[in-house]
Amino acid sequence: MSERLNVLKTYKLYVGGKFPRSESGRVYEVTDAKGKWLANAPLSSRKDARDAVVAARKAFGGWSGATAYNRGQILYRIAEMLEGRRDQYVAEVADAEGLSKSKAAAQVDAAIDRWVWYAGWTDKIAQVVGGGNPVAGPFFNLSSPEPTGVVAVLAPQESSLLGLVSVVAPVIATGNTAVVVASERSPLPALSLGEVLATSDLPGGVVNILTGRTAEIATPLASHQDVNAIDLTGADEALAKELEIAAADNLKRVLRPQPVDDADWSATPGTDRMTAFLETKTVWHPTGALGASGSSY
Repeated sequence: MSERLNVLKTYKLYVGGKFPRSESGRVYEVTDAKGKWLANAPLSSRKDARDAVVAARKAFGGWSGATAYNRGQILYRIAEMLEGRRDQYVAEVADAEGLSKSKAAAQVDAAIDRWVWYAGWTDKIAQVVGGGNPVAGPFFNLSSPEPTGVVAVLAPQESSLLGLVSVVAPVIATGNTAVVVASERSPLPALSLGEVLATSDLPGGVVNILTGRTAEIATPLASHQDVNAIDLTGADEALAKELEIAAADNLKRVLRPQPVDDADWSATPGTDRMTAFLETKTVWHPTGALGASGSSY
C-alpha cells in the first residue's frame, strides 16, 4: 500500500459566525515547540479587526437581551461539543505548548470544566453584584448589572486553550460580545475552538477570533470608538501601556495584565473577570406616601 500524503490545512478566521480568509490574503506558518510545521494561520489585518467589531456590535443586542438562563445553556453546550472533540484538542494543545499527552489532556479537561463553571454563573452573578439598596425615603432602590458591550480580548500567549477559555467565557457569560486576538505563537487551538462555537448554538458574532501579530491587531481595537472595553492579558508590558493610552480616547474599560496570568490557569477563577466588564444600573421607584403607620404601597 502506497504512503498517502497528509492533508495540509490552512485555517481561516472566525468572524460573524463564518470562516472568512483574512482580508489581506496573508498567512503565517505555525510550528510546534520543536519547530515542526503544523499549519498556516491567517495573518489578520486592521480591516479584519474592524470587520470583527462590526460583527460583535451587530450580535450584542440579541446576546445581551437573551435570558441569563439561555446563555448558560449555550455555554454548557460549548462544553459538550468540546468534550466530543477532546482527543483532537489534546493533540493540538500538546503540539502548541510542547506538553506530554497527559498534561495536555489535563489542560483540555480544565478548559471544558471552565465552560461548565461559567455556564452555572450566568443566572447567578446578578444576585451577587446587584440587589436592593437601603435608602431614606419612600423609594425602592434597585441595582442590577448590565454588560459593557463589545470587549476586545487579548488571549494569553502561553496557555493556548485553557487560558483562552478563561478570558473569553466570563466576557460572554455576562452578555458581552468579544473580539478575540488569539495567541500569536500558538493560535491553532483558538481557531479550532471557532469550529466548536459555530456548532454550539452560540449566535454568530458573539465571539470573533483573529490571529496574527498581536500588536498589529490590538492597536486598532484599542483605539476603536465602538469597542467598549479591552482585556490586555496577552500584551507585554510595553504594548499594554501603549494600548491603555489608546483606550483612554473613548473611556474604555481596561483590564490590565494581572500577575496571576502567568500562573496556573487551572485555579478557580472567581468572579473578577465577570465583574470587570459589567456596568451597574440603579433604578429608583416611588413606593407611595409614608404615613404614621409606615409605607403605603
